[in-house]
Order: sequence, then C-alpha cells, then structure tokens
Amino acid sequence: MSDLALRSRIVHFLDEPSSDGSNVEYFEDGVLSVKDGKVSVCCDAGKAQREGFDLDRCERLPHHLIVPGFIDTHVHSPQIDVIASYSSQLLDWLENYTFPAEAQYKDEAYAAAAAADFLDYCLAVGTTTSFVFTTSYKQSTEALFQAALDRDMRLVAGKVLMDQNALAELQDTPASGYADSVQLIRDWHGKGRLGYAVTPRFSGTSSIEQLESTGKLLQEYQDVWLQTHMSENLLEISWLKSIYPDAKDYLDTYQRYGLVTDRSIFAHCIHLSDSEVARLADEGGRVAFCPTSNLFLGSGLMPIQQLRSAGIPITIATDVGGGISLSMLATLAEAYKVCQMQGYSLHPYEAFYMATLGNARAVHLDQYVGNFEQGKEADFIVLDPAATPIIKRRLDQSNNLAEELFVHMIMGDDRSVERTYCHGVERYNKQEQNNK
Repeated sequence: MSDLALRSRIVHFLDEPSSDGSNVEYFEDGVLSVKDGKVSVCCDAGKAQREGFDLDRCERLPHHLIVPGFIDTHVHSPQIDVIASYSSQLLDWLENYTFPAEAQYKDEAYAAAAAADFLDYCLAVGTTTSFVFTTSYKQSTEALFQAALDRDMRLVAGKVLMDQNALAELQDTPASGYADSVQLIRDWHGKGRLGYAVTPRFSGTSSIEQLESTGKLLQEYQDVWLQTHMSENLLEISWLKSIYPDAKDYLDTYQRYGLVTDRSIFAHCIHLSDSEVARLADEGGRVAFCPTSNLFLGSGLMPIQQLRSAGIPITIATDVGGGISLSMLATLAEAYKVCQMQGYSLHPYEAFYMATLGNARAVHLDQYVGNFEQGKEADFIVLDPAATPIIKRRLDQSNNLAEELFVHMIMGDDRSVERTYCHGVERYNKQEQNNK
C-alpha cells in the first residue's frame, strides 16, 4: 500500500440522501489523501491547507470527479462468457448457456485465467467490491479468491451448491458441498479483504439434504453471508412448486432451513406474495435489484417501492451474465427505466448512494467501504467528464451536481472510468490501458 493525495472534485454520501442534497458531501475543490491504504483526509482544499496540509503534495485533477468505488452485490464470475447469449427465458438460458460455460471451470488453469480477467473487467468499470457466485468446482472459488488477494480487492464469494437439476458434471452432493464450503471458509474468509458467502444457486437446484447442510453452515459460521436467487421468473416459480410441493411458497424453501437472516442476499424477488414480503422483512433478508438481467431475460420489474415500504433493504447489482454489463453506471441507467415504468423516479443521489454507501450498509461492509470517512479503506474511482464527446457536451450544459450525476448514470459506461483505486493503490488507468 502506498500513500497518495489527489486534488479534484469529490462527492460521497454521509447517510441516505434526499433530493435536496442533504447527506451529500461535495467539494468543488477537494483533497483526498490516503495513508496506508486508508482515507486520512477528505475535505475542501482550503480547509486542508488551513489545517496544515501541503497542497503541493496533490496530483491535480480539477475537472474530474472522484466517487467511492462501486459495490456489486450479485454477479456471476464465470458468466462473463455468456453475456448477450440469445435464448428465451431463465430456465432455457441456464440450460443452454450458463451450465455449459461453468463446466469449463473444472480446468484449474482456465479458472485461474478467467478469474483474473473477471476482476480486471470489474476494475475497468469502477467496481471495487463484489459479491460473486463462482461455480460448483471448489478450485474456481480458490482461483477467484487468489486473484482478488493479488489485487488487494474487497470481495465476497462462494462455491455454488447444486446437487440436482443441472448438468451431471456440475453437481456436487450435500456432503461434498458442505465439506468444500467449510474448507473454503477456513482458508479464505477474513484473509486480506476477503469474505465467504454460502452459495446455493437456488432452491430448485438443491435437494432438501443440501438445504439442510446449508443451514448448518450458517449456524456454524455466523459471520459469513448467504447469497442465492428467489422469485426471478414466473416459469421458475411454477417449476419450483413441482419440486417442493409441500412448501407454501418460494421463500419457505429457504426459511424452513434457517437461510433467511440479515446476512442473506436474495437476488431478484420480482414476484413475491404479500406474505413473502412481510416474512422476508421480519427475518431481515436483503434483496439485490438486478435491472439489466430482469429486462434481458424478460423476468419482470422488481417492485422497489413495495419492498422498501416493507422495510427490506434493497441493493443494486449487475447480475452478469443474465445482466448485460458489469458497469454499475449502465446498471443504474436500467434501474432508472425500471422505476420509471412503475411511476417512481430514481433520483441520481439515490442511485449513486445505492451503488456505494447504501450497498455497503445493506451487506454489513460500511465499516470498511462505501464513502470517504476517515479511516475507511480507500476504494475509489475517478470519473472522466470527457469520456465521450457527447457526454462532455451534455455535462457542459449541466447546472448542478445532481444533473451531472444523472448524465453519468444514464450515458456512462466503462469509458467514463478514468482510474480505479483499491486500498489506495491504482489498479486501473484508462490512459495506460489505451496505450498498451
């Protein structure tokens, strides 16, 4: 870890913001200083100078905008190979594309190379923390953890548990899935900036015995997370009823085995019943809103207002490869459209909060990342106001910070990210990449 200081325009969130700008901290001429990988100073340049900070230490980026690194709460690393695969809906897409792609990860060299590529793609779009599904092969999870450790990234991941209704070569067993998960937790959870998430793909691909062993893991290792899918697609829900006829609903297939806690992240949750919404809120479960995936697979529109009104924390996620981009900016653009179609306008402050501090809080990582409070890990990105000629032209017409952020979230993508820093170290630089 090295020390650095940047002088630029800076924005981050102190708490959940309102449209009038409360809890939004913005410095037109700010200083972000990093010592030993942690934020040491984040304030107005004039204030820093008055308090004895030497502004000559700073690299000047007067026109750029520094924001905290993006946090992706639901993504599949092996599915970078199936983005933009033509199919009908979820179940066909899994069978035709996802499962065959994941089978390649049995090869350790392939898994290691793909893990490195995946994380470099994340850094190039400004994502510094991810919650990742790997595959059912233990070595693919080890490869991803090692690649994240090499890059000093904060990452939570888990081996997929799947012992039925999938390619035979991808299936584990309740015993092997449990044993592999235990070993991975012991080897990687809490190492560097890494964490483990127990990861049943979804209840349709896990037997009762495997769901029981998943609950046992959560009881034995109470500081890990659980990540899975729920209520994504109407055909999936009908299919699930045929597999678990005794379950009263989708949520019950998790709830009866102790899998619903405040450290459980359920992707999608588009078609929940009123009872499921109430019970999910009571148990403290989190929801990952995956707009590009939901639209691409024709799954539906997540009822964000209903879930929020019930008190369920909602995160934002790319869900690659059902999702069509690793870029959180592109994901926010689709989230805005999904909300518009339901009579709700997603304000840019709210959107950027969700992708940073809001996501961090929902998944219990806000003591480490999410904003620029002193002592937090220095994960941040530098946004380019001239990423494309039309973005520059549009930003030149912006009248305030909210308008500027809205342009970034609607028109931005990987080209908008000039640099990405993890733990205070530059891990991606667009100019250097373009010069290779």
